[in-house]
Amino acid sequence: MDCGLQRRMLLRWRRATTREVSSVVKERGSRTYVYVLPNLGEDLIKVGLTQDPFERFRAFHPRFYAYFDLEQGLLIETRQLREARRVERLFIERWSEHRATAPTIVHETAGGHTEWFRGIETLVPEFAARIAERYGYTLHTPLKAWLGGRLFEHADTLYQWSSTVLDDIQQKALYEPGVRDQRLESMLRNMLDMYAAMDFQIEPLVPVSVFTWYTTR
Repeated sequence: MDCGLQRRMLLRWRRATTREVSSVVKERGSRTYVYVLPNLGEDLIKVGLTQDPFERFRAFHPRFYAYFDLEQGLLIETRQLREARRVERLFIERWSEHRATAPTIVHETAGGHTEWFRGIETLVPEFAARIAERYGYTLHTPLKAWLGGRLFEHADTLYQWSSTVLDDIQQKALYEPGVRDQRLESMLRNMLDMYAAMDFQIEPLVPVSVFTWYTTR
């Protein structure tokens, strides 16, 4: 990927809010996913739909991989948005009495404060499998495997992207001694931590300078 494209990518990241778009992993087209996202260490599950799971999960929290149980999560891949809405409605109607309040870690600007449930964690996998089989949808489980696969497809872009971000961090420090760009540092660390959370070895994927920064900060 050429440097100009990488620079444009970085600008898109900089303009992002708490609903920032993961420009290297965004899914396109009409394909829509129904996701089941359990809280890590708590009997609390979010059910929703999205055409871009990465963007949606990052909207909940930039470090979603540290707060949600990706081993127990899953995706039901549908062909169209209306199909995903039908599947989501099946979940809601099935467990309407188990509705719960969204956890405090979910950003208010992300929305998604409905369709949280308690007490259904052990029931969801079988229910999701039956729905997928009945309607001919693809079931992705565990969620971590799907996420890792998408990151792998774009791992080659991480080298130049991380180098570009670190360069900007270092330029900031050079021209404004003692001043750190906390936003850029968090963005770079969160991305690298996300790869690490999906069991990637970071060192082969980034320049030596980035890996040194990552392991010494």
